Amino acid sequence: MEYTSFKKRFLTLPFLLLFLSLPSFPKIKKDKIIVISDKERLYNQLHLLEVGLTQVIFDKAVAGWNVLSTQKLLTNSRILSIVDFSQSSNTKRLYVIDMDKKILLMNTYVAHGRNSGGEFATNFGNKENSFKSSLGFYITGKTYQGNHGLSMRLRGIEKGINDQAEQRGIVIHGAPYVSEKLIKQCGRLGRSQGCPAVPEELCQQIISYIKEGSCFYMYYPDENYLMNTLIG
Repeated sequence: MEYTSFKKRFLTLPFLLLFLSLPSFPKIKKDKIIVISDKERLYNQLHLLEVGLTQVIFDKAVAGWNVLSTQKLLTNSRILSIVDFSQSSNTKRLYVIDMDKKILLMNTYVAHGRNSGGEFATNFGNKENSFKSSLGFYITGKTYQGNHGLSMRLRGIEKGINDQAEQRGIVIHGAPYVSEKLIKQCGRLGRSQGCPAVPEELCQQIISYIKEGSCFYMYYPDENYLMNTLIG
């Protein structure tokens, strides 16, 4: 019996030494990425369907936000802003989301360019003096005081789609024509020269959330854009 016990210990020793000699692997750090299952959970948690944003558009926005975050292009990766141009301008189609706290910070009106359409935006461009909105992903820039008061620059990062935004002077600013009063008077929201203009009384708050390096996404189911975008 003592021999059997010794034999078991003798045979076990090499395996124990082999196990102890195996290299220890470092813990894998989780990157700031939202996987598909988490997107649906977050979409429902934010109650975005109730405020008019479909999950298809939300998923595209999050996919692009993931790309920009992993490439370290966002210095304010906490915020994701979505403009849904498939909706009427008479609806609150700007969504500002805190991706860390998982809350909807803002849902309000936003204008499109005068040559993009009337109540609905359907035509988009990237040329100077086109007075059209440009689709796609942007990175928010610094603020400045302009003709419309506090404003914030936008840098379009999709070549051939919105990369002329800075040259065109496409910025976030407040405007009196972005109001429910004008909707009642004219039957639709006022239009800009291509800028995603917001209500004057909310402009400062919106800019404080999204300025300096956050992801800003403008969507419409435009076939040319969807075929050529490399993001989202």
